[in-house]
Amino acid sequence: MFRGLSHVAIAVPDLAAAAAQLEKAYGLKAGKVMENEAQGIRLAYVDLGNSRIELMEPTREDSPLASFLAKNPKGGLHHVSLYVDDVAVSLDELAGRGVSLIGEGRIGRNAHGDPIAFVHPKSFLGALLEVEQVPADRN
Repeated sequence: MFRGLSHVAIAVPDLAAAAAQLEKAYGLKAGKVMENEAQGIRLAYVDLGNSRIELMEPTREDSPLASFLAKNPKGGLHHVSLYVDDVAVSLDELAGRGVSLIGEGRIGRNAHGDPIAFVHPKSFLGALLEVEQVPADRN
């Protein structure tokens, strides 16, 4: 079912400052800043070749990411994202195995427009899991 690691997402209170810190300390450069209005986040990826680091900051107070940062003001690991061929098929399979899905398996879209959904941390060793459909250009 899983095809590989898409990214590890880190919630940050200030995207520009986080990107600057990663570049200065580690030589890691964040790409262009994108916005996902539906999720209420601004984000940028650090491309590592075989995977990415996603830096995310909330754009509004009712964003789930804003709630995360209220509990973790300095930021921190938010989720792990794994690629699948088909999000809907994967969610059905996971639900059939007793995995708890967030939003009853509601499928959303990432900043690139690809289908995504989330697995509850209680079903993934305490970590939030994003299930992301492999983009057509990566198949």
